[in-house]
Amino acid sequence: MSLRIRTSALTALTVAALAAGTVLTAPAAGAAPKAAAPKFLSASQLPPHPTSSWTAGPVTEGFPEELGFCVSTEGVPSYDYRYREFRTDLDTGAVQLTVVTDSAALAKALAKHYDDLIRTCADRIEESSPDIEAEGRDYGRVPVEEGARVRGLHTETSWGATDIALLSVGRDGRTVTVVKWGQMGDFGDAPVAAFKRTTSTAVNKLY
Repeated sequence: MSLRIRTSALTALTVAALAAGTVLTAPAAGAAPKAAAPKFLSASQLPPHPTSSWTAGPVTEGFPEELGFCVSTEGVPSYDYRYREFRTDLDTGAVQLTVVTDSAALAKALAKHYDDLIRTCADRIEESSPDIEAEGRDYGRVPVEEGARVRGLHTETSWGATDIALLSVGRDGRTVTVVKWGQMGDFGDAPVAAFKRTTSTAVNKLY
């Protein structure tokens, strides 16, 4: 079932930015140099699938629909969004997003905002979709660059469909990356340790 959950995020992101000592307004033209494009995970760096290899798609400009389940661009400045999708031959998929902001302070605020959206995603799913039960779990921080956090999300519909996802948000300087892994199943099917390694690699590999 495809869910598009869009929340009004401007207020939350503004508060986060103020807490970081900045504001969410675009700088004057030429205020920040153009950063080198961040690098992406390769297929071999995803959590291994027991029966199928991963295939990586091309790096694409824009925001991936696969993250619209919990994360969106609503209320966020128009940054440089790029993403890469990954697939197996079965029911498992993944996506990585990179966002280049205008400063490290703005990136810190954006990373917190995205993590907050993921943390509250289960509650928002249940509020908007009464036929779905959702549960989120916090799998803790990953010690890499300016930090990352991994969370899990399980959903089950009234007709029996069940899905598990792992999502992480990490930051290196003024760049934020979000990684999502998902398949049919529950928390027992989630490769948490392997996904933490993938998250660490994703953040380290940005630059």
